[in-house]
Amino acid sequence: MKRTLLNLVLFINIAFLPAAAQDSVYLFSYFVGNGESGLHLAHSKDGFTWNTINKQAPFLKPGLSPDKLMRDPCIIRGKDNTFHMVWTVSWTQRGIGYASSRDLVNWSEQKYIPVMEHEEKARNSWAPEITYDPREDVYMIYWATTIRGEFPETQVDADNGYNHRMYYVTTKDFETFSETKLLYDPGFNCIDATVLPYKNKWVMFLKDETRVPPQKNLKVTFADNLTGPYAPASEPITGSYWAEGPTVLEVGQTWIVYFDKYTERTYGAVRSKDLKQWEDISDQVSFPQGARHGTVFKVSQTEFRKLVKEIEY
Repeated sequence: MKRTLLNLVLFINIAFLPAAAQDSVYLFSYFVGNGESGLHLAHSKDGFTWNTINKQAPFLKPGLSPDKLMRDPCIIRGKDNTFHMVWTVSWTQRGIGYASSRDLVNWSEQKYIPVMEHEEKARNSWAPEITYDPREDVYMIYWATTIRGEFPETQVDADNGYNHRMYYVTTKDFETFSETKLLYDPGFNCIDATVLPYKNKWVMFLKDETRVPPQKNLKVTFADNLTGPYAPASEPITGSYWAEGPTVLEVGQTWIVYFDKYTERTYGAVRSKDLKQWEDISDQVSFPQGARHGTVFKVSQTEFRKLVKEIEY
């Protein structure tokens, strides 16, 4: 009993240590330009200053779809300690890209997952992400798609026919997948969702893509289950600028949401301790020049040194 209590105390103490004390390094996967060059990585020890790795040379070049793009790369560490990545392969393809790696350098063969190929009226499959649910032992892959004729109440001419909602599939092994289902219809054109565990629930950050009247901001919603149903979206958590591609990091008791200020060609961030009151800290963060929509995740110091042997961290 004493040993059990001691182990519990040690676990609690370790779980709430600052990232640096946990032998952790923050990594950020991103793309530059239009996504033609492939996967890029940056690193940070404090979550504020991000520096490029490998002199911004790509770690993986795109090999899928006629467009050969690797936009919006999302990387998570799976329960098998393997890094799983999905990305946008094209502006118009009805599927997404997938690859895996044990070290972020050597990658599996790139695979096209035809998540919307069954839907002839689908125009695209954008900004896929992955979230793991330990309770159900399943991964959810989700993305934004416009299906022609769907949700006409939010269709406007200025959007050139685009009117997105969030869709998903589930998988246990990245080999077989469930049928595609609607994940979230917030009542507006939306893209770029990312979902994380929050207490005993799930929190989704996403972009309100509404053009008329203009929104182009980030909002939050919650659900009891990973696949929903999700509650009505919150008021905007970002400012008067246009923001997209949220990715989230917990630093101690603080949540930091990074995002692409795409019209300003820079990165911004907001932070909160309760996911209700938000402070803009865009002037406190710095990212590699040209970095676009990506995902933050953690690796150990040992993994980082193996990744970039020439860098003393």
